[in-house]
Amino acid sequence: MYSKILVPVDGSPTSNQGLDEAIKLAKLTGASLKLLHVVNMLSFATSPEAGMAATPDLLTLLKEGGQGILAAARARVEVAGGQAETRLVDSLAGRVCDLAVDEAASWGAELIVIGTHGRRGVGRLLLGSDAEQIVRLSPVPVLLVRAKEPAPGSRHE
Repeated sequence: MYSKILVPVDGSPTSNQGLDEAIKLAKLTGASLKLLHVVNMLSFATSPEAGMAATPDLLTLLKEGGQGILAAARARVEVAGGQAETRLVDSLAGRVCDLAVDEAASWGAELIVIGTHGRRGVGRLLLGSDAEQIVRLSPVPVLLVRAKEPAPGSRHE
């Protein structure tokens, strides 16, 4: 079975759903978990929020935020009775999907578990999908965990 599971995390509800599935699998198989967060300046620079220049202070803030995301994810694992190793990767040019696949290969992961929004049509075309690219590039199996559908009548942001 799987003895090493890589879990890319970004702190979103969808990412947390993927993490929860990875925790269940790790409990069943006795696998080690590695939580990965990527600080990607290229993604930030091309986002609508990038009205400011990429400065060393900004990179420091993004790294601190990433460490916070990893700490919260590790705490989630520990509350469930598990343990996890964490890794923060920062990149000025690499794509998140490439960095996740590289980490899986270098660590010797046997499975990648990642939450996905499951976008279709124009939303997928315009936003792309790191999860989809990880599936395409990964040397190991990938478990995609779909975001839960909002309850009828609830506000969906």
